Amino acid sequence: MVKEFAARHGSALRSLAMLVGLLATVAAVVVGAILAVVFAATVAVIAVMASALLGFAGLALRARRTAQARRNDGVIEARHLGGHHWVAYGWNESR
Repeated sequence: MVKEFAARHGSALRSLAMLVGLLATVAAVVVGAILAVVFAATVAVIAVMASALLGFAGLALRARRTAQARRNDGVIEARHLGGHHWVAYGWNESR
């Protein structure tokens, strides 16, 4: 009876297959954990770069507003049309 059970169910091969399956599962978990860490680091780097980009955009907008506010300091704008011809803007506007 024991011989028939061992021959039918292959207990030695079953234990070897379970061991290989366990090793494959552990390897899959390790690879998954490594990939999760890599992708989390990637998302963190993207977040840092996006916040730096937003910071620089905010500084640029602040500098633009400051430059436009200082524009009205009595200096007129003039364009050279060629030769001795110039056109000035803003000289006749009252403050």
